[in-house]
Amino acid sequence: MQSQTSIDTQEVAKFEAMASEWWDPNGKFRPLHMLNPCRLGYITDQISAEFSRDLKARTPFEGLRLLDIGCGGGLLAEPMARRGAEVVGADAAERNIPVAQIHAEQSGLDIDYRHTTAEALADAGEQFDVVLNMEVVEHVADPQSYLDTCAALLKPGGLMICSTLNRNPKSYVMAIIGAEHVMRWLPKGTHDWRKFITPDELFEMLGKGGLDPVDRKGMVFNPISWSWSLSDRDLSVNYVTASVKPGDRAES
Repeated sequence: MQSQTSIDTQEVAKFEAMASEWWDPNGKFRPLHMLNPCRLGYITDQISAEFSRDLKARTPFEGLRLLDIGCGGGLLAEPMARRGAEVVGADAAERNIPVAQIHAEQSGLDIDYRHTTAEALADAGEQFDVVLNMEVVEHVADPQSYLDTCAALLKPGGLMICSTLNRNPKSYVMAIIGAEHVMRWLPKGTHDWRKFITPDELFEMLGKGGLDPVDRKGMVFNPISWSWSLSDRDLSVNYVTASVKPGDRAES
């Protein structure tokens, strides 16, 4: 019997309405295009460190099975496939999948895109070396249940990268008022500040899900250079975490 889903249908509808714009760097997903180099750098560094991979190699992630949950149009799935990973891209928003499939085909990439949920993948017994869980947890109905499911999708010794937004007055000003109302980077109502999660809360939920949180860093926007960078100290708005599932890892 399929387990109860943590999907919030209203949140899915928001992103389905914007599906056709995923690959427009000046469209509604402009903030993600701007953020992508920063989060991609964190992801590749964490994977290479955890699995002892040489990023100078042509396909450093070869042999690793990777899930990009909430993959959208494939902004992270494609670079992971280029680095040699076997990538499954999953999204609850059905309209995102054909957009991602067409772009991957045009890019000459073999990516297994599916309109599905984390719960359905877990029920099917799917297992992954790496789970990318980027900017999703603040959109689900039950964050703890969702993270528990994501942890179940990891093989022993597997790595999950999870990013989200902190909950404090600064994040409200920056992510809601600034991004949605002043800069108009995102449609109004894209985020619900009440669903934002503090780093300590996320670490606690990851631990309850059976994972060992091993790292967290802020992703900070510089309005002068108009770019994002990682920070060890400033996790006040956007931040990203790495956690590992205990157990002996099979040879990849």
